[in-house]
Amino acid sequence: MKHKLCIFAGTTEGRQLASLLKDAADLTACVATEYGEAPLDGIENIHIKTGRMDTEQMKAFFTAEGFARIIDATHPYATEVTGNIAAAAKHCGIRVMRILREAQGAVPGAVYVDSAKQAGEYLNDKDGTVFLTTGAKELADYGVDPARLWARVLPSTASIEACQAAGIPLSQVIAAQGPFSDEMNLAQLHMSGAKYLVTKASGKNGGFEEKIAAARSAGAQIIIIGVPPQTEGYTLDEAIGVLEKEYTLQTQHIDIIGIGPGDVQYLVPEAKKALLSCDAVIGAKAVTDTLDFVSVPVYHEYKGAQIAAILAAHPSIRRAAIVMRGDIGFFSGAKNLLSALEGKQMSLIPGISSAVFLAARLGISWEDAAFLSLHGREENMVLRAATTRKLFVLTDSKNTPQAILQKLCAYGCGAIEVAVGEQLSYPQERITRGTAAALAAENFAALSVLYLENRSAVTSCTSGVKDESFTRGKVPMTKAEVRAVTLSKLAPCKDAVIWDVGAGTGSVSIECAYAAPEGQVYAVEKNEEAIALIQKNKVKFKTDNVHIIEGTAPQALASLPAPTHVFIGGSSGNLKEIIAAVLRKNAAARIVINTVTLETQVQVQACAKEFHFSQFEGVHVSVQRSREAGNVHLMQALNPVWVFTLSGGTLPC
Repeated sequence: MKHKLCIFAGTTEGRQLASLLKDAADLTACVATEYGEAPLDGIENIHIKTGRMDTEQMKAFFTAEGFARIIDATHPYATEVTGNIAAAAKHCGIRVMRILREAQGAVPGAVYVDSAKQAGEYLNDKDGTVFLTTGAKELADYGVDPARLWARVLPSTASIEACQAAGIPLSQVIAAQGPFSDEMNLAQLHMSGAKYLVTKASGKNGGFEEKIAAARSAGAQIIIIGVPPQTEGYTLDEAIGVLEKEYTLQTQHIDIIGIGPGDVQYLVPEAKKALLSCDAVIGAKAVTDTLDFVSVPVYHEYKGAQIAAILAAHPSIRRAAIVMRGDIGFFSGAKNLLSALEGKQMSLIPGISSAVFLAARLGISWEDAAFLSLHGREENMVLRAATTRKLFVLTDSKNTPQAILQKLCAYGCGAIEVAVGEQLSYPQERITRGTAAALAAENFAALSVLYLENRSAVTSCTSGVKDESFTRGKVPMTKAEVRAVTLSKLAPCKDAVIWDVGAGTGSVSIECAYAAPEGQVYAVEKNEEAIALIQKNKVKFKTDNVHIIEGTAPQALASLPAPTHVFIGGSSGNLKEIIAAVLRKNAAARIVINTVTLETQVQVQACAKEFHFSQFEGVHVSVQRSREAGNVHLMQALNPVWVFTLSGGTLPC
């Protein structure tokens, strides 16, 4: 049999507790007026008692119902009601749980008073309209010329009669049920022309912060009637912690929501429903600021661990809405969140991605397009643009549209057609079209979406690029056939970190960049002529993920990130030291070494033993190319090359 509980509600905290306890107990909610019932709308399986009760009436009610516990979640200023509840419950021998609203910090520049009467004494020495947001009960206590007063009260007959009794013109009465947003408060302050705002320090759930923000924007003096001291009771979070030990409460639920491109009109209905029914919203400030219809507490956080900490610290948040721009499955932080919040009850609500939104605006399909995000990421955008017919790119404050367009031009891609989408979905939305070259000098919002269409895209790249395709000088170059074998042995993954030590003309670096389009290649070279050739080939092949490192190995390797794959084409006699440097960075790195001299072959074999490589393979590559000699073709041999592959090494103790 369920325990019988009674909660004095009518507040935000009262609604939350009623919602939590509705299935765990036989619950009765007491409210003073019919307007107090409004916050309880939609909560099933509870009994509602409407009407004010004095101490004697409460005693009779408590005794007749046989409640096991009374929860006092009335307004902080309802001191008389709180006293009546405490006295009646004590008489009946029933436990009382008083819910305390979080203490409000001091507001700089505000005038603090103890009562409505004291507020009136302060205002009588001043000129200007006064906007009262303290309810109807104390209107007569102000003692201020009623012609100066605007009063916001509940839309009830009793409230209107109190305004009339105080002499306030009905044209200066706003009868409305909260909560009120910053914007609504500000509009009412402007409408009244108020120079003063009078409020009670009613806490976050009482709309206090929104009133203060509006008064600041309107330039109105803030007068605060201080909260009566509350020394005994529980915060909402503390109360729920106690109740969870005694009752089976509703499980904490999390909605991870993609809000779409930005404007709330593009929220999917399920997302809006979740936001209207949640207890708190969590997300980056730039995202939460767009949700002006939400009146619950907002936490500005987007990292998984910190969000988990917020949820753990606030058990009163039974249903949280974590919001993200765009779609949660499209370059979103939702993937990391799912890991950080593992074990929680979660729902994922998709949104409209900005790239898909831009495609609709442009009237193009996107099923055959590629997508790239440069939000805090290093990507070889140039190569993707050069080898992809249709590409959408998400920009950020570092990788701005201007920076991207200028880089495309620097790599000879100025003819690519571009559309830049700024402030998509907002009234100030702008879409600019042209070639990369034509738009490179213009200014665009940092957070934009680019659509790149390359009608001349090179859509296939094979290993073993023809030697004559590279810009060459007197610097030795690994030939095409040997390069093909070398790449097959190196076997880089698409996001590999590759060192090319002794890079020469950069031919291996270029092919590695194509093989690892999402990775990074570090071409290490000491020869000035070779460095110039690498730079030319980098631009020619549009491999922006090739980084030229000038210097001699192993010294030049010290500042590089740990490699996953290493090609050593030249060691300058420092092979042992180079391998040791690789193993210090990553013992699991795969190493391929090309040698053309017997001396280097001996060094490789010695290193394989000294560093205890678990896998060691040598392949001898002999290449002969045909050439015309009159009416016949003769075979001309290239220098034979040993291609050694090593992995699983360890440094000597």
